[in-house]
Amino acid sequence: MRDLLLQCAGVLAIAVALIHGYLGEAKVFPRVHIEPERLRILIRLVWQASTVAWIGGGVLLIATPRMDSEPARHWIVATMACVFGLSAVANAWATRGRHFGWMALSVVVALAVAGY
Repeated sequence: MRDLLLQCAGVLAIAVALIHGYLGEAKVFPRVHIEPERLRILIRLVWQASTVAWIGGGVLLIATPRMDSEPARHWIVATMACVFGLSAVANAWATRGRHFGWMALSVVVALAVAGY
């Protein structure tokens, strides 16, 4: 059961990351005016870097049950819980709790910790 919880956390993390990347490109960046243009490009790249990092974290959570190493399981779950937990807190703070992202990230953390 704990393996399934970790894999569900990973799938949800990937889904949240893909939604995050899409919303940034489709809703956020078309409406903002950032000058100079190279700064706009930098901010977009940083935004998408978190998308790629969350996808990588999701892949690790999915792969963890196939690893025959308890220390690897421990460190992957602990690290991903911290990463997604901090992301959830930052999202809740920045949006004053009005965006669903912090809730989805919190579910990822809860599933990962439950699968530990």
